[in-house]
Amino acid sequence: MKNFYNERRTIVTDAIDGLIASAGGRLRRFDPSSHARVVVRADWDKNKVAIISGGGSGHEPAHAGLIGPGLLTAAVCGEVNASPSVDAVLSAILNVCGTSGCLLIIKNYTGDRLNFGLAAEKAKAMGYKVEMVIVGDDIAIADAVQPRGLAGTIFVHKVAGYLSEQGESLEAVFEAAQAVAGDIKTLGLSRDTSTVPGSDKQDRIADNEVEVGLGIHGEPGVDVKSFSDCTALMQNFSSRLLACVDESKRHLALFNNLGGLNGLECSILFKEFMASDLAKVVDFTMGPVPIMTALDMPGFSISLVPLESSYRQALLSNIDCNAWPQISPVVKSEPIVPPALPGVPSFASSNEPEVRKVIEAIIASCLSSEADLNELDAKVGDGDTGTTFAAAARTIQGELDNLPMANGAELFTTLSDLTSKLMGGSSGVLFAILFANAAEAFRNNSDWASSLSAGLDAMQKYGGAGPGDRTMIDSLKPALDALVSGSSIQDAAVQARAGADATAKMLSAKAGRSAYLEARSLDGYADPGAEGVARIFEKIAQL
Repeated sequence: MKNFYNERRTIVTDAIDGLIASAGGRLRRFDPSSHARVVVRADWDKNKVAIISGGGSGHEPAHAGLIGPGLLTAAVCGEVNASPSVDAVLSAILNVCGTSGCLLIIKNYTGDRLNFGLAAEKAKAMGYKVEMVIVGDDIAIADAVQPRGLAGTIFVHKVAGYLSEQGESLEAVFEAAQAVAGDIKTLGLSRDTSTVPGSDKQDRIADNEVEVGLGIHGEPGVDVKSFSDCTALMQNFSSRLLACVDESKRHLALFNNLGGLNGLECSILFKEFMASDLAKVVDFTMGPVPIMTALDMPGFSISLVPLESSYRQALLSNIDCNAWPQISPVVKSEPIVPPALPGVPSFASSNEPEVRKVIEAIIASCLSSEADLNELDAKVGDGDTGTTFAAAARTIQGELDNLPMANGAELFTTLSDLTSKLMGGSSGVLFAILFANAAEAFRNNSDWASSLSAGLDAMQKYGGAGPGDRTMIDSLKPALDALVSGSSIQDAAVQARAGADATAKMLSAKAGRSAYLEARSLDGYADPGAEGVARIFEKIAQL
């Protein structure tokens, strides 16, 4: 399964129903029994020039998602990547066209030219005033006789819709729409083709390649290039567009997600776009946003339109449409200097032989257990518990001669700082919390066991886990409880081992990656953190 849909034949109808349901009463559709998939403004005033667009579906939110005041009056939706019928277009014209007339805006594809064109002629023969603007903003193919229409088409929607809302005549709306359509330049790029529902996916772009200049229906582009990094990619891409624009003019740029890029990718690519020479001619931007998509195509297009005085206000005006991207001025943002954080006190090194022996035993246990704990964690987690413990141990090992071992509060404070910075993952933060609170307790009672127990209380408070939750606490708490009650380190090691072994029989976890696993995946395997703690106590008990 590559897509969510009910039946292939009802994809467009079902999608329109979903759009209507989400529009809060702002949109209406033709009765499905008419076979004309037409969406219109619910509040349309026929005294103004109607603006109609449309084409094949699969480019959502275009076209029906761009209906509203200052944009489209109606959209005619064909099947996926297929033009709507002549009758569907004609029925849309007859529904919304009043005495002021109607403007059709289409992209430069043969099916749309023919079907919308014939419908326009039929409407004219019936006495309606109809004009049509064909948008061919694609610059991928040099000197193309009929360049394709791409995402820049939405600029024409905006200009025409704005002037219609102002009550301008059909002649004025048509003239302005023609002017802006001729000025738009768009180029697209993708790292893969789209998935057409119910059809086999094309597989023509290799994993390390990108295709430049492909169309919004998945048509092959003009060039395939190897991908190295986003910086080089955007430098090449932007230079192609820059060669086609008038650098003496200021522009509005649209960064259009073709449907399959994630937010991180879009932000990275947009950052590179704004660092390119192309951005030097841009005063305002829209996006990154999916507005004229190609189903799930993992690519983008950039459209530029000059901010000519004749239609500048129309382009930059605010409108109430959820799908319309915010227009933002290009403003250089200076980074904020972060506030200075309180420094961790630096303590003079000091030695205490018995404390050093304990620390060295802990280090030895973590290093020798690395592979075993990783193997255990691979069964119930993400396979890195041993590496996490060992990384902290190596760091502390390198700092042994610098530790303030003769002062428990200072030692705990230093260990908290080291584990928070270098241990990694949630374990590092948890141990940092434990040591920080143990340091505070030690200042008051100078007792190692009770101080560590106080630190454990803080670990449970912030970590959200407790005994029985299948974490390292199941081993650590009984061991520390034994020490606080006056038992020997050997007894504490026995308690730690019993706690770790008990986790193998716990069939659910309430913290860590194991919390997402079913009982059958946990049964018989001890929690790796608890196992690591048990091994540490057993190593100390051997001293």
